[in-house]
Amino acid sequence: MSPTSPDLPATPSSNDDEVEALCFEVEEAAEGQRVDVHLAELADISRAQARRWLEDGRALVNDAVVRPSRKLVAGDVIVADPPEAKPLDLVPEDIPLVVLHEDAHLIVIDKPAGLVVHPAPGHDRGTLVNALLHHCDDLAGVGGALRPGIVHRLDRGTSGVMVAAKNDRAHQKLAEQFHDHTIGRIYRTFVRALPGEDEGEIDAPIGRHPKDRKRMSIHTRAGRPATTRWICRARYPRSDISQLEIHPQTGRTHQIRVHLSSHGMPIAGDPVYGRPRTRGPKIAALDALTRPALHAALLAFDHPETGKRMEFTAALPADLAELERALEAREGEGGPA
Repeated sequence: MSPTSPDLPATPSSNDDEVEALCFEVEEAAEGQRVDVHLAELADISRAQARRWLEDGRALVNDAVVRPSRKLVAGDVIVADPPEAKPLDLVPEDIPLVVLHEDAHLIVIDKPAGLVVHPAPGHDRGTLVNALLHHCDDLAGVGGALRPGIVHRLDRGTSGVMVAAKNDRAHQKLAEQFHDHTIGRIYRTFVRALPGEDEGEIDAPIGRHPKDRKRMSIHTRAGRPATTRWICRARYPRSDISQLEIHPQTGRTHQIRVHLSSHGMPIAGDPVYGRPRTRGPKIAALDALTRPALHAALLAFDHPETGKRMEFTAALPADLAELERALEAREGEGGPA
């Protein structure tokens, strides 16, 4: 099913958080699927929410109210009018930020692992948004009051370069670049594998896992196109680990983690898409990981006001730098692996 409106990576840009309608056209691959199941997949909501939208008339098929169990036919058009998000009481918090660049239009930071990007029900404090509201006194409302300034996000466990907008024009211009895939992004990661090739490309649609809605998967009938290029920068055969440079061509949820895991290269430390370590030497820096070994090392974009190409980098944080040192040291020990 293909959306007929742009898929911007951020929340709607209106300051009153008015949620835009979603419009999808059913493709042949989704024919015969229940409408509530498919709507949940594409709107990134639970099946129970999708069912409520359908029952409340917030989601129509071919301009008509239908039962959640109604089977889809190729060419059907689903239009959903999501309910307005409940505002959160956003409070500025004095949370330290590593600022790589800041001007009147945007701010670029090096996000530490463990910092949630934006508040959500049950987690409305201690986020990057709370920190930005304290650091940037003119940020409130930019890009929507629920996630002010946020154009894209990194998973809680991912560290590295992020950009946030300071005004609506910057927010829109940056969002367009993410949508058009003109943003330059490079990640560094450590995977539990020794790939036989020096580089490769993974092209596999990603959608909600058919049985576990907290996970994403390539094994879904309604995945969205996703492509990830990878380059092997170092192999540590004594530890059965490699360091990869990742160039995501699209920006799906958990894309890098899902793609690498699906191709036998799970990220070290990933509690969701990884696998238990059953062989190899004990490596303290590896055992100490409390998050996926994934770092956004580079972000490049055109400045929303001047048009100048800007590029920002962030070195490996302490936990991953220590892991790299430990792996290199073990390779230099000699003797049988």
